[in-house]
Amino acid sequence: MKSETAPAAAAEQPPPELLGDLISPISGGRVPRHVAIIMDGNGRWAAQRGLPRAAGHRAGTENIRRVIERFTDHGVQYLTLYAFSTENWSRPEREVRALIRLLRYFIKRELDNFRKNNVRLRMLGHMETLPEWLQRQVADAIEVTSSNTGLVLNICFSYGGRDDIVMAVRQAARDELGPDDITEEAISARLSTGGSPDPDLLIRTGGEFRISNFLLWQAAYAELYFTDAYWPDFGREDIDIALADYGRRKRKFGGLLPEDIEALRTR
Repeated sequence: MKSETAPAAAAEQPPPELLGDLISPISGGRVPRHVAIIMDGNGRWAAQRGLPRAAGHRAGTENIRRVIERFTDHGVQYLTLYAFSTENWSRPEREVRALIRLLRYFIKRELDNFRKNNVRLRMLGHMETLPEWLQRQVADAIEVTSSNTGLVLNICFSYGGRDDIVMAVRQAARDELGPDDITEEAISARLSTGGSPDPDLLIRTGGEFRISNFLLWQAAYAELYFTDAYWPDFGREDIDIALADYGRRKRKFGGLLPEDIEALRTR
């Protein structure tokens, strides 16, 4: 006997830009519009080779170019990389200094590639915590690439997801928003990622299963993908596998897909 309960209503179809329904020119499969990555495993990669942690971080920095190129090949439009968290300041001072130098090295080395490949650079996080000379270098790189129309590369440095939300709420208070004006849209617009779509796919390398205070608001409906590969080893094949896995997922955004509703009707 069929249930007399009315079938659940289908979730209102999100706009196409939220569905990650871009088509890869390489695989022909569905790929996300926005990919976010927790670049983990540099230290363990170095330890396996008997190298200092700084060598692992440098190898991880070298890998960023290859990753950008492969995601660009697939047509991904936004790539957000978690480079240094607000909590990472508690690491040994020597390691922190090495990571700051690597940011300088990365920007200096890659700026010409950004120009050539039409990549737009954005930096998310507390840039005021960086040395003044590096703040100037970062600002110059952002300005130089600001008119580029290809992949948007967000580098999160001195960034924390909780802090991002707090800063957005403080800005809403400064803007004197009334209680009824504090909406999801109002908060989203004031986050460091304002103007970018939320990530469709969040990848973490290095074998850990947590998101470590990364894009907590923005990743509410992101698909999560975890891999054992350490960040310096995360290459073209790993990216292809991650995107293929994403393409097989059914994104419901809290609702039901049409085929799920039809199955309820026929029970």
